[in-house]
Amino acid sequence: MSKDAIKIIATNPNARKNFHIEEVVEAGISITGTEVKSLREQTPNLRDAFVEISSKNGGQELRAFLLNAFIPPYSHGTQWNHEPDRRRDLLLHRHQIHKLFAASQQKGYSIVPIKIYFKKGWVKVELGLGRGKKFHDKRDALKERSAEREIQSATKRRGRDGY
Repeated sequence: MSKDAIKIIATNPNARKNFHIEEVVEAGISITGTEVKSLREQTPNLRDAFVEISSKNGGQELRAFLLNAFIPPYSHGTQWNHEPDRRRDLLLHRHQIHKLFAASQQKGYSIVPIKIYFKKGWVKVELGLGRGKKFHDKRDALKERSAEREIQSATKRRGRDGY
């Protein structure tokens, strides 16, 4: 595996299913040593995870946090093992945080983690800024995927039958 390779640790299956992702941002994540070891050993759960942007001191300094991301405890950890579902600080530039904060204040926009991966030895989180899908949007997407699958299977059958 080369140094520039990306190794995907976990993906969020609900991110693209429940949201129209309009913009993607890569963020670093502040984690402890046992969390890194746990990520290398087993997969975390991002299903219910979300990003919250809050101010530190009266609105002057904004910070982004990853919440509800479950990273299981390290199997060989001691009593100082990490808490599995703690609040984790996201490492972003100030202008990125302000842009995400402004977008999240608009109606219907949410910031959701799409995937966690290793990049050059560092743990990164891909964040998606998107609008929540309505029920009929989900149904239309399901119909499109089903039609695409039928087309793919028909072309494979046609190739095998020699027509």
